[in-house]
Amino acid sequence: MPKEKKLVEAITSMEEDFAQWYTDIVKKAELIDYSSIKGCMIIKPDGYAIWENIQAELDRRFKEAGVENVYMPMFIPESLLNKEKDHVEGFAPEVAWVTHGGMNELQERLCVRPTSETLFCDFYKNDIQSYRDLPKVYNQWCSVVRWEKETRPFLRSREFLWQEGHTAHATAEEAEERTVQMLNVYADFCEEVLAMPVVRGKKTEKEKFAGAEATYTIEALMHDGKALQSGTSHNFGDGFAKAFGIQYTDKENKLQYVHQTSWGVTTRLIGAIIMVHGDDSGLVLPPKIAPAQVAVIPIQQHKEGVLEKAAELAGRLKAAGVRVKVDDSEKSPGFKFAEQEMRGIPVRVEIGPKDLAEGQCVLVRRDTREKQIVKLDALEEAIVALLDAVQADLLEKARAHRDQHIYDAHSYDEFRDIIQTKPGFIRGMWCGSQSCEDTLKEEFAATARCMPFGDQEEISPVCVCCGKPAHKLVYWGKAY
Repeated sequence: MPKEKKLVEAITSMEEDFAQWYTDIVKKAELIDYSSIKGCMIIKPDGYAIWENIQAELDRRFKEAGVENVYMPMFIPESLLNKEKDHVEGFAPEVAWVTHGGMNELQERLCVRPTSETLFCDFYKNDIQSYRDLPKVYNQWCSVVRWEKETRPFLRSREFLWQEGHTAHATAEEAEERTVQMLNVYADFCEEVLAMPVVRGKKTEKEKFAGAEATYTIEALMHDGKALQSGTSHNFGDGFAKAFGIQYTDKENKLQYVHQTSWGVTTRLIGAIIMVHGDDSGLVLPPKIAPAQVAVIPIQQHKEGVLEKAAELAGRLKAAGVRVKVDDSEKSPGFKFAEQEMRGIPVRVEIGPKDLAEGQCVLVRRDTREKQIVKLDALEEAIVALLDAVQADLLEKARAHRDQHIYDAHSYDEFRDIIQTKPGFIRGMWCGSQSCEDTLKEEFAATARCMPFGDQEEISPVCVCCGKPAHKLVYWGKAY
């Protein structure tokens, strides 16, 4: 069966070349295709179905948290973008500009949104007049454009899909509460749905969002030991409000500035799923996010009753709320198995003439390849239990991998030795100086991922870079 062998061999081993392994998977699992526009990707049905599942589950959680969806224009006038100095400076190198409408040169350049803070601010300054108009808790699902020099499917592309929340509040306390609340929504979603453990924490001044007072982040660890920023939530304070004149009349009839937040996740979460769970046979998808949770594969499907039984089992599973597909193509069973593994479908159901005679079928887990024989009349119950087990085990495995790759550094020499030989997170104390951050980045390509919420143990009295007194614990690492 040379074709079947070739299908699996087409993936470069992750130990041999992790970057090439990743590229092979996104192509061979048919998640994306390259487009004629450099740096932009075509998201194919399976890739988009994963995003739809992410979107549906996140949107449900947003609405439970009181969020309403809106939609803003994709163009921003240059004068509007320039209103907040730090913000425009942060995005200037990545902005794409529209200079003509048809054959006519525009009087003012329009930028294709890299993010929509300025649009929301322009809207809020007219929409908010009184304390009765607050809070505004809005979100939009859209695409944004950032003219990246180097791109990689899902992780960094010139146009990508995301959601961006933009809220306005009467007080600093409310804004801070919402900022942390939305970060926790992201973190819970990543762990409960994507089976991806994250570290929750605060960004340093150097790493925070342009124009924000504070940026909070969730950081995940990929299989190769690099970090991936998987979601951020920003407290803007009243900086944008002052730049754009967003004021409201409070209960004492005094004018006050609103306090704002912004938060977002993108299609890079799909890249995270690939790099946290995938293996050398392809994708491994957590059941809660998989486009198809079960693949029913008929064996010797030309034999009487096999195809009919496969279709019947699929119908029963659909009725039980399971996303299922039947592979009744002319390919050999071995090829179908390899394809199901490549696409990361969590569970395979094998049914053939012998199984029909015995009134049973074979279930195979994608993550561990364990097999079990199940009576046909107990199929639904067995599948639901198995999907739950796969979901839980993937999280446990990812958490164990992350925890095994967290190291403590107490000095510069120790930091250097770890970063050069042990991929993962490094816990190290920091004095608060940007020059120390810059040094570690320049010398080791290591960045401050976050100052974690749940872990501020003082593992050393001194900074891991300069040796001066330090009281902030930072997770450092190389990152995508």
